[in-house]
Amino acid sequence: MSTKSPIDHARSPHGGSRGPSKKFSGGGYWEAMHDGMAGWFEIRVDGPKRSQYRLFCRLDYEAQGIVKPLLVVFEGRGKPFRTTLSDDDYAAVRELGHEYFARNPRTII
Repeated sequence: MSTKSPIDHARSPHGGSRGPSKKFSGGGYWEAMHDGMAGWFEIRVDGPKRSQYRLFCRLDYEAQGIVKPLLVVFEGRGKPFRTTLSDDDYAAVRELGHEYFARNPRTII
C-alpha cells in the first residue's frame, strides 16, 4: 500500500490531472465543489489536533503552450475541525481563479 498522501498524489505529474485515482475517488480526499464553487475541486486532509486543511484546485484545459490538462492548485486553507470556511474565504479563492484564467499564456510557477 502506498504511503503517499493526497497532497503528494496531486503533486505527481499525472496524479491529479485526470481526477483522483481509484484510491482517492469517493474517499473524501478529492471532492468536486458545488454552488458558487462549481468547477473547483478541493483536496481534503485532516491534520493533527483536530485541524483540517483544504487545497483549492481547478483543471485547466486551455493553457497555451503547455501539455494539458493542468492541475492548478490556487490556495490552501486551514480550519478547525467541523467548521466551515467563510463566504469571504471562498470569494478570495475564486478571485485567484479569475486572475489566473484571465491570462493566456498563463502565469505558471
